[in-house]
Amino acid sequence: MMDSNRRQFIKKSVVLGLGATAASGGALAGPAPDAHAGRFDFNGPVTISSRNGTRAVRRAMEEIEAGADALDAVVAGVNLVEEDPSDTSVGYGGLPNADGVVQLDASVMHGPSGRAGGVAALEGVVHASRVALKVLRRSDHVLLVGKGAQEFARMHGFPIQDLMTDTSRRQWLRWKENLSVDDEYLPEHDLEDATIGQADGWNERHWGTVNCNAIDLNGNISGVTTTSGLAFKIPGRVGDSPIIGAGLYVDNEVGAAGSTGRGEANLESLASFLVVERMRAGDTPEEACLFACRRIASRTKPAYLLDVEGRPRFNVQFYALRRDGLVGGAEIWGGRGSFAMADRDGARLVPLAYLFEQS
Repeated sequence: MMDSNRRQFIKKSVVLGLGATAASGGALAGPAPDAHAGRFDFNGPVTISSRNGTRAVRRAMEEIEAGADALDAVVAGVNLVEEDPSDTSVGYGGLPNADGVVQLDASVMHGPSGRAGGVAALEGVVHASRVALKVLRRSDHVLLVGKGAQEFARMHGFPIQDLMTDTSRRQWLRWKENLSVDDEYLPEHDLEDATIGQADGWNERHWGTVNCNAIDLNGNISGVTTTSGLAFKIPGRVGDSPIIGAGLYVDNEVGAAGSTGRGEANLESLASFLVVERMRAGDTPEEACLFACRRIASRTKPAYLLDVEGRPRFNVQFYALRRDGLVGGAEIWGGRGSFAMADRDGARLVPLAYLFEQS
């Protein structure tokens, strides 16, 4: 699959109307790592996020400049997305599972302590990221799920409410009223069966997540990933977002990485951990993210997940920052995608590198 004729990757940085300017390539520029020490010098605070976190990176940077720890800053940033009913991929207004119930996943990881917390299949709590933070700070566990996660949230004073909005309910009803093979239930099949799960628009199924990572004034790194997961999923389905090493990974001496897109593909590769380890070995963030995309592409075997050229029919995106402030991201299918970043020069969008160009 990794033929030599693949298009060259986008290498330039573009500012897209977020109230800041940057020289071409400036957003991705940074000092080379000290290969002998195996460490990276800290060069000031920075935040990055998936594209739907443009407000999140601004808020996180404001919190950091006011002295906040990176973890508190990124959680405050993604709270803006979790509270936004117009974003149907996260928190309030997130698209529900097949039964019409919104189930949220989230994880946080704190670089200085190396600790993590997560929740999965959490119902009725807008700020899944805050509950994940409570799991980290107020329990000896890393991951709580389902009713247990909700009871833990209730115990810590989180209100329980209906997370469906009129918009998300209408979309669920439209899906329910047009049930076909366009769902996640599959009959018996083998790797060569290319027709399983096929329906008009299958490749347009809604995945949505917000990942946000940051370096604070002390040079410490933290991250958060939060989502309502795959739209109309099988009840109880858990994606990569709450799984440490898949939807999020942080190493305070190296950097952080997070993911959006098809969680199942990322779960089978634990690719956020892979991205951080590739940076430890000397890759730039962009190179490390591209490596993770290649790993997923090469490991995807079921025919129904591949196009006629043997390429994945789905997308996965990765976002990474290195301790020295260098940032980058990549996706399997691209050409128009970008991620958000903010530093002391302001907020802006940066193009994602990619393996295959969308037609």
